Amino acid sequence: MTKKLINRPVYINKLLAFKDADVIKIITGIRRCGKSTLFSLYIDELRKKGIRQNQIQFIKLEEIENEKFLDYRELYRHITANLTEGRNYVFLDEIQNVPDFQKAVRSLFEKGNIDIYLTGSNSQLQSGQWATSIAGRYVEIKMFPLSFAEFVSFYGNKYSLDKIYSDYIAGSSFPYAVNIMSQNDSGIALNSYLEGIYNTILLKDIIENRKFSSEGRLNRVIRFIADSIGSEISVKKISDTMTSDGVKMQPATVEGYIDALMDSYVIYKAERYDVKGKRILKTLNKYYIADIGIRKFLLGNKGADQGHILENIVYLELLRRSRKVYIGKVRHNNKDVEIDFIAETAEGIEYYQVADTVNGDETLVRELTPFKSLKDNYPKFILTRDYGRIDHNGIKQVNVLEWLAE
Repeated sequence: MTKKLINRPVYINKLLAFKDADVIKIITGIRRCGKSTLFSLYIDELRKKGIRQNQIQFIKLEEIENEKFLDYRELYRHITANLTEGRNYVFLDEIQNVPDFQKAVRSLFEKGNIDIYLTGSNSQLQSGQWATSIAGRYVEIKMFPLSFAEFVSFYGNKYSLDKIYSDYIAGSSFPYAVNIMSQNDSGIALNSYLEGIYNTILLKDIIENRKFSSEGRLNRVIRFIADSIGSEISVKKISDTMTSDGVKMQPATVEGYIDALMDSYVIYKAERYDVKGKRILKTLNKYYIADIGIRKFLLGNKGADQGHILENIVYLELLRRSRKVYIGKVRHNNKDVEIDFIAETAEGIEYYQVADTVNGDETLVRELTPFKSLKDNYPKFILTRDYGRIDHNGIKQVNVLEWLAE
C-alpha cells in the first residue's frame, strides 16, 4: 500500500522555532504517532533552507541494520566520524533503545556544532540523572496521534465535518491507520495494525521495561481503564473490581501498571482540582486514552457513551494546544458539581463543559450550572455537536467539530 505522508505543520513549526537553539530537542509520544515521519518532514524543511545532506545524520535505532549502534560508544564513534565542517544536524529515533544513551548524547551536545533531535516512546527519557544533567538544556515536544484537524486535512473538503468525525471515532487516529482506512473498508487490516501497535507497546515498552511478570493482569487493568474513560475512578476501585472478579490485585500493583501505561503514553491522567480550595485532590482521577481505535480494539464493539468519547477527544486536543488540564470541582447549592475541564494557559484559565448535545432544557441547565459558582471572568465554553454559536450570559456555546478543526 502506498503511504501518503500527512503533514504535521504544528510540530514542524515547533521544531523550526528551536532550530539551532542550544538545547536538545526531545520528541515524545506513543509508538506510531508519527515521530519518525516528523523527522523526515522536518529534514525536508531543512533541505529547503539550504542545509546539505552531508550535514544531516538520521539513525533509526529500531532498524536491524542499525543494531550495532545500540552500543552508545559505537553510536558516538559513527556520528563523530561523519561530522562535517560547520553546523551538523543529528536525528536519533527511539533513543531509549540504547543503554546509557545519555553518555553519547551529552558528549555530542558539548561539541557545540551539533543540533540534536531525539525521539522516545516512554517518559523515562526525561527521568533520573540524565534529566538532571541536562536540566535547562533540553526542550520536550509532546506528540500525539492525528488531531481531528489533521484528520480533516487528510480528506480535504470531500466530506462534511460530521462524516469525518464519524470516521475519526470509528477508526483510529494513528497516521498509518488513516492510510489503511482510506483504502480498506473491511476493518480487518486496521484491526491487525492496531493489534501490532498494542502488542509492541505492551511487550517492549511496558513488560520488558518494567519487568512485569503478568501480561494477563496488565491487560485487565488496561481494559478497565479503556472502558472507564471520562469516569472518576481510583486505584482502590480498580483493585477491588479485579479482586471481586477473582483476580486478586493489590492497589500498589495497579498503581504500577497505571504508571507504566502513562510512561508509554497509552493513557493520560486528569487530576481533580478544587476551584474554591485551589488545590489538587488526591482521589478519583479521570483517565483518557491516546487513541479511540486502541480502545475499540481492546473492547470490541462494546458500546460507549458518545459524550465520554467526545470528552476524551477534547481532552487530548487541549493537551495538543499546550494546556495543563484538570477536572474541576465546585460547590453549588451545597452540592459538589463538576466542570469537565479547567485548562491552564499562559494567559490564565479556560473552563470547558463538553456534551454531545444540549438540545433540551434539562441538559442545557445541567451544563451551565457548574459555571454559576465561578466568580472570575475567565473564558467559559460549552462544546457540543449542536451547530450554531450561542452566548449564554457570557458563556460561549460552540460547535465542537468546528472548534476541533481550527
